[in-house]
Amino acid sequence: MPQMIEGISHIDTTELHNLLQSPNATVVIDVREPHEYQVAHIPGVPLIPMGEIPDRIDEFDKNQEYVFVCRSGARSFEVARYLQALGFPNVHNYLGGMLNWDGEIISGSSPE
Repeated sequence: MPQMIEGISHIDTTELHNLLQSPNATVVIDVREPHEYQVAHIPGVPLIPMGEIPDRIDEFDKNQEYVFVCRSGARSFEVARYLQALGFPNVHNYLGGMLNWDGEIISGSSPE
C-alpha cells in the first residue's frame, strides 16, 4: 500500500514490480537526465527529464495514473508535487528511486 509523505503517495519496490508486470493503466516515467538513463533504466519505462516536464505538460492526462522514478526519489518527488499542484490527482513517487530498484535494468536510449 502506498505510503503518504508530504501529501504525495510513495510506492515501494514491490508495488512498482507489480505495476510493471500487470497490464494496467499506470504510466511509469523516468525523470532523470538522458546520460543517467542511458547508463541504466527499467525496461519499457520512457524518459522525460524533470526539466522538460513543464514544456511537455500537454502530453499528460489528468485522468491517468503516473509513477515517477529518478535516482534517489528526490527529483521524482518534486515532479509528483508539481503535477499534483496542477490538478493531477493520481501521481506517485517511487520511494528510493533507482538506488532501490532490484529488478531488470538495461542501458541505451529512450524507447520513445
